[in-house]
Amino acid sequence: MMKLLDLCSKVDQILKKHSGIGIEELTLQLSMEEYNFPCSLLSNGSGESIRYLHLCGCSFRPTAELPWLKSLTKMRLHAVCFTGDELESLLCNSFALERLVLTHCDEMVCLKIPCMLQRLRYLKVFCCENLRVIDNKAPNISSFLYAGERIQLSLGNTLKMEYIHLAFGGALHYACVELLSSMPNLKIANINSRTEMANTPVLRSKFLHLKKLIIRPRTTIFSYDYFSLVSLLGACPSLETLILDHVSIFTDPSDLRKGQQHHKMKRVKILGFTSAKSLVELTCHFLESVTSLEYLTLESYQSCPRCSVRASKCRKCYPLPIDVLREAQRGLLAIRTYIEPKVPSMVKLRVVEPCRRCQLLLNFRCATHHYSMFYCLVFVSVIVSSSYQKCPFCSTGT
Repeated sequence: MMKLLDLCSKVDQILKKHSGIGIEELTLQLSMEEYNFPCSLLSNGSGESIRYLHLCGCSFRPTAELPWLKSLTKMRLHAVCFTGDELESLLCNSFALERLVLTHCDEMVCLKIPCMLQRLRYLKVFCCENLRVIDNKAPNISSFLYAGERIQLSLGNTLKMEYIHLAFGGALHYACVELLSSMPNLKIANINSRTEMANTPVLRSKFLHLKKLIIRPRTTIFSYDYFSLVSLLGACPSLETLILDHVSIFTDPSDLRKGQQHHKMKRVKILGFTSAKSLVELTCHFLESVTSLEYLTLESYQSCPRCSVRASKCRKCYPLPIDVLREAQRGLLAIRTYIEPKVPSMVKLRVVEPCRRCQLLLNFRCATHHYSMFYCLVFVSVIVSSSYQKCPFCSTGT
């Protein structure tokens, strides 16, 4: 306890010594929530010059009586303890704020962004465990990033929204049904859905300016109909780049569905390619219906660090589960069988396989598995055929 008090006292002395000398950037990174950032040290005009504030691992209790960050343009709070009301009292006096980043701030339940933040363009809220509501009144936000649990999102005026990143369960369906239709000027959408149970619905709205779409549906490969994404793609007439990350045709390879044509898409990249029939259908749809397609990249499951990254200095693949490696092989077979024959001459197909080390590992595991099965059969046959139970590893009877 004494060591903690001594450290807090030293931090206070450092802040007090440097306050009032025109500080423009203030970064304080600690790992003790017991430390309460001394807001009073930066009152009376001492903090008016601060343009960037980064606090990590402490408590932060601003009040409405401390309007001391009038020049603040960027603020980042990581693992900081504060309530939604305390943060709102600070934001109401930070008229110059342009970027706000909040990560792992678990005490906050409701985040309210006041309408007077006319310059706020970038809002990022990641992994705030107890957060339940984001209520934004700032009218000019162009980039919004959120990751965590599904919560109540009220983003206000989104006419200037150009980039959105969402990461939570059911994010893709939620974005299509409730959010994207209010963002007519959206240019880039990055959707990461941990559990996507519902297929993509038929959309009536058009996203006329969307040029890049990244979708990461973290779901089981047989539970989601990837071909339902065609309705979303049909609502994006200006789409140029599609990246589908981690998505078995061999049960029913016939009667692959077809969709409408696209005339702007140039690049398609699918990571974690599997043999899911709906995914093969979607890929064939790109080849048959996207008349402007130039590049198609299909990448099987990769270890971490990625097998395909040549610049990796590790030179070591962390082992993938054998069922994942086997599915990667099935995915490659699906590419060779159903996709490669349909690739037009003007489309450059790039297939990224697991590296040689991963393939050797799969072969070794399979060989070990078959050897173990064979040895078990021999062991059982020895026990059964013996006139008395005798240990096969020695001559001692049992």
